[in-house]
Amino acid sequence: MTSLTEKEVVHSLRNHLPRLLRSDPSLSESILTVTREHFPTKVETEDRFTRMLDELAREREAQSRKWAEQKAEDRRKWDEQNRKWDEQSRKWAEQKAEDKRKWEESNQRFDEVHREIMAQSKKLDRSIGALGSRWGLQSEKAFRDALAGILVESFGVEVVNVNEFDEEGTVFGQPDQIELDVIIKNGLLIICELKSSVDKSAIYIFERKVRFYERRHQRQANRMIVVSPMIDHRARRVGEKLGIEMYPDSLDVPVT
Repeated sequence: MTSLTEKEVVHSLRNHLPRLLRSDPSLSESILTVTREHFPTKVETEDRFTRMLDELAREREAQSRKWAEQKAEDRRKWDEQNRKWDEQSRKWAEQKAEDKRKWEESNQRFDEVHREIMAQSKKLDRSIGALGSRWGLQSEKAFRDALAGILVESFGVEVVNVNEFDEEGTVFGQPDQIELDVIIKNGLLIICELKSSVDKSAIYIFERKVRFYERRHQRQANRMIVVSPMIDHRARRVGEKLGIEMYPDSLDVPVT
């Protein structure tokens, strides 16, 4: 009997196996039983592929979630950094505004102190000027003009120097020229006497001047004011009795 080589056996199986499997179901079952021990079934193969695909899908979802979380974390950190930058910018702006405010306050305070010093200096000059006027070193008119200028500059009022002739002599006992300073503000009539020094008789004369003006112009004065750095104490008593306001300097006059 001729022995077949392995190659010939394989070749014979390839030629006859399909026909044998179709004609002999038991042979087909036997071969399937043997192959199951070494190869998975179609269902097992499909299940394996399904599991692999599911695993890949889960990994992809997990990776996508990680990317989304990382992106969200990056955005959060970026927003936090922007917030810190905005906060720092706001603090810088506030500090700059505060520095500017303090600088302006300092300048304003300096200006106020400077104005106060200059006002006191001018007030001292006027007091010295009053002494000069009293002793003939400076004219009374120059001193009066200085006091009137302060009223104009400080309170924005117009001081009108009124010169009228008293034909009946009601002020001085005989006809004479009458001089008054008049301020009209907000409908109020204010009559002033601006002098370097005032004694008791000057207060009486001023009161008669006011009454002369009121009679001539048919209008009552709302306020009578005497401004002088040198007011005799007896003159003060008379002024208080007659309702005359007395101030040492134009800056002290409440013009409202």
